[in-house]
Amino acid sequence: MKKVLSLLLVLALTLSCLTGCGSSGGDEAETTAAAGAETAAAEEEDAGAEGEGVMPAIAKEDIKVGVIHLSDPAEGSGYTYTHDQGIIGMQENLGLSDDQIVRKNSVDDTNVSEIDTAIRECIEEGCNIIFATSWGYMDTCEALAEEYPDVIFSHGTGYKCNGVNFNNYFGRIYQARYLSGIAAGLKTETNKIGYVAAMGQDNSEVTGGCDAFAMGVYSVNPEAEVYVKVTNSWFDPEGEKQAADALLAEGCDVIGQHCDTPNPQLAAEEQGVWGVGYNSDMSKDAPDAVLTSVVWDWSVYYTKAVESVINGTWTGENYYEGLAEGLVDIAPLADFCAEGTEEKINEAKEKMLSGEWDVFSGLIETNEGEIVCEEGQTLDDATITGGINWYYKNVVVK
Repeated sequence: MKKVLSLLLVLALTLSCLTGCGSSGGDEAETTAAAGAETAAAEEEDAGAEGEGVMPAIAKEDIKVGVIHLSDPAEGSGYTYTHDQGIIGMQENLGLSDDQIVRKNSVDDTNVSEIDTAIRECIEEGCNIIFATSWGYMDTCEALAEEYPDVIFSHGTGYKCNGVNFNNYFGRIYQARYLSGIAAGLKTETNKIGYVAAMGQDNSEVTGGCDAFAMGVYSVNPEAEVYVKVTNSWFDPEGEKQAADALLAEGCDVIGQHCDTPNPQLAAEEQGVWGVGYNSDMSKDAPDAVLTSVVWDWSVYYTKAVESVINGTWTGENYYEGLAEGLVDIAPLADFCAEGTEEKINEAKEKMLSGEWDVFSGLIETNEGEIVCEEGQTLDDATITGGINWYYKNVVVK
């Protein structure tokens, strides 16, 4: 009977995942990580009642974790560094040895052959769960998950999954971005705030985060505008610096970012103005500029995921959590933040944590005058993660 229930569970999870995060292109709002997470919740509950997941348990001493990184974590600040700190935190939390972690660094997420080789090397080295941390690894994970059904592929960002051995994970980073926007909005003197974005308006992850930042700015300073400059690359140190310099030339005196390196913060410091970092606390890179940083604690997810494999409770569901779970936050505020910044941020944070309010709630107007959310409404997770292709009303694209 248990085998029958388990097979039914696998089928239900697969169908729910393919519905919530299908493998075809189409409307990304219908192929989002959050949708899969929501629809899989009931099945996970049933699985927990039986104490079974969709993959067999693996003893802790037999666990081997592969990690595919976009750059070298030794660079010490940005996206890859933060993910690797999460892996280190997971390793410490679960008591894994160093030889149970296999890292493949600086894997170009636009080079399919390179991605394929890196993941296959992890499998050949005995990895039974592989974390692929960048958007561009998604399609290769999808293909290899079918080829290697006994290996778990967990993909950071993106939207594809199969509900069994291939899921995706991300978080409510927009919550922390809103809080950081408050710091930027209160600090600016020119009412021009720059934002270096990795991708353009059609990428909901980046655009939604930019909108949340701009909404935080607007909440305390309706006169300020957020100028966006797009690099069209997840990792482009030179391009990120050039974009920041261009925004500074426009008169921006605070620079936010959704890109990998601290270069926008370094550019702000060079010009004697301020910034808001991303991924990790970038005050270590630009101590005289960084007001705060939007930060991830990826160990929250990595610990949960690997522990579920060890316990045999891996469900194949997608992961999407935020401030309340400790996955996202902002770094400590600089002492040169504007007066009243901490109070305003704490006020907004308490509303989010209590469930009284969240960022994409109430009347929301785009910079083209369209209304995308009404009073009394809240955008659902599927829309937030896959359907935001608009900019908030105070955003200017440069």
